[in-house]
Amino acid sequence: MQLIHSPASPFVRKVRVTLAETEQTDDVDLVRVHTTALSTADEAAAANPLGKIPALVRPDGPAIYDSRVICRYLVARAGADLYPEDRLWDVLTLEATADGILESAVLIVYEKRLRPAEIVFDDWLEAQWGKVAGALDALNDRWMSHLHGPLDMGQIAVGCALGYLDFRHGDRDWRSGREALATWFEDFATRESMITTTPSD
Repeated sequence: MQLIHSPASPFVRKVRVTLAETEQTDDVDLVRVHTTALSTADEAAAANPLGKIPALVRPDGPAIYDSRVICRYLVARAGADLYPEDRLWDVLTLEATADGILESAVLIVYEKRLRPAEIVFDDWLEAQWGKVAGALDALNDRWMSHLHGPLDMGQIAVGCALGYLDFRHGDRDWRSGREALATWFEDFATRESMITTTPSD
């Protein structure tokens, strides 16, 4: 298999952490591309009509894309228990919350990086960060017992989301007032799967 990827993408990181946690890293070749919302890499467009990464090219079927779809496929392929049936709806909701954090955080980056400085929409940036902050508060206030439970895809997604905030939004100090979540992430970030997938430009 081939993973169309960029090491800076938090959605790619979700897939790579899942590969590591399910012992499938050696089954996938990493194909690095440079792609943005304004310029799509040919490899990304060939694997995903939306031109987005990650995309997983399989020898025995069509390419699949969207990190949630890829992760679900990899977990099933490995027979792993990262989507446990008795906690499935909680896991999926937690994963969706983490992905929502990432979507807003990535949009902030695109707004500042791709739009000419004189027309950057500051109110829109703050509205996106408001979504991030609200989700972080929910994680800190409602989800800590789940985060401290057995490893599942919700935890992986949250770990990758928080790692991306450190990578691209360190000046926002997401830890302030969220000590429980910050302490959890400090421990989760020491997992080998997280260390080996540290984002880079």
